[in-house]
Amino acid sequence: MNDGIQEAAMTPIFPGSEDSAGRQATLGVLGGGQLGRMFVHAAQRLGYLTAVLDPDAQSPAGRVSHYHIQTDYDDPAGLTQLAHLCQAITTEFENVPAQALQTLALTRPVAPGAAVVGIAQNRIEEKAHFTACADVSGVSCAPYAVIETRAQLQAVQDERADLLPGILKTARLGYDGKGQVRVKTTDELAAAWAELGAAACVLEKMLPLTAECSVLVARGWDGQVVSFAPQRNVHVEGILAVTHAYAGNMPPALATRARDAAVSIAQHLGYVGVLCVEFFVVEDGSAHGMLVVNEMAPRPHNSGHYTLDACDVSQFDLQVHAMAGLPLPRPRQHSPAIMLNLLGDVWFDGNGQRREPDWIAVLSLPGTHLHLYGKLQARAGRKMGHLTITGPDVASVKTVARRAADLLGLPGLDVS
Repeated sequence: MNDGIQEAAMTPIFPGSEDSAGRQATLGVLGGGQLGRMFVHAAQRLGYLTAVLDPDAQSPAGRVSHYHIQTDYDDPAGLTQLAHLCQAITTEFENVPAQALQTLALTRPVAPGAAVVGIAQNRIEEKAHFTACADVSGVSCAPYAVIETRAQLQAVQDERADLLPGILKTARLGYDGKGQVRVKTTDELAAAWAELGAAACVLEKMLPLTAECSVLVARGWDGQVVSFAPQRNVHVEGILAVTHAYAGNMPPALATRARDAAVSIAQHLGYVGVLCVEFFVVEDGSAHGMLVVNEMAPRPHNSGHYTLDACDVSQFDLQVHAMAGLPLPRPRQHSPAIMLNLLGDVWFDGNGQRREPDWIAVLSLPGTHLHLYGKLQARAGRKMGHLTITGPDVASVKTVARRAADLLGLPGLDVS
């Protein structure tokens, strides 16, 4: 699935090197958001030039890159310019047109490739992949049914009552809780499908969740794989709010199983780059619960931002190494960490009045690391930055995280 670039055939692109035309080694990224910005910083730190293709003149990544190609993602002239400038190209989000990646892959190494990104863009294909590799990964997805036609809707209503209550999700373009409707009855299911525009959907059975976690895997062109320990995540209204990253954040047996499953999924895909696989922990009567795979993101992930401050190698460092064909160092976490996601809501008080967060108080706390993404306007629900807290032990990290959450107007957030 590497779209023309075969495993073990990638010639490493060394920092500071030049191509046959005398151009300094340049790495490109489709997408100019915060993930692209952190990728750019990681690449530049190693000594690469960077190029960003994004239509927004004020995109966070474009504003810090050597080159900013300000065109749409499928613009032929923009893609040609990106391929001309760069020796390898990646993406910072999964909804970039897969055809754009396919076009770039005709002349440049692209990691991850269009075929893999296409799977992640479509929940129907994604779940089919998870099902196909369940025997190898040892983890299956939640029971589900595909609804693309009225006949399929009727069949689910008539024959799959076991899927209710469930969550109806659009097959494409759903993220951070968008494109999802909870349904309890067949009538609610029909109404929800109509509300979603009769788009292609999957209906997932609602399961009794006890926790959510994710695993970050990096895989090279030669098949080398490294991974981070699983992180436990807390979501609020479908958006990641807190990540717990430390030993004991989940039962060891489940953590091992999640890590092994994520690696198996990456291997099964022939994936190149950084992949995040998200899991549910489901109550099944056992002491630790059962692991169920939820979805994957073919890129670095919000839940891995703690790696910037708590590990000797970050997820963005590994993204650079993987796409450039460099060796993948095995990451080591040197400090327990908790990450708080900072949405635009933090910049407003309870009356909706604009305010500046009390950064003096927050940054006076020990072990706090503030990352703001360079977005010029705060809006409710918009990801503006994150705060990672590190410390010598888990207890002290939790204490500081609770205090930081209070100072930022995030009372009641689960940092236990």
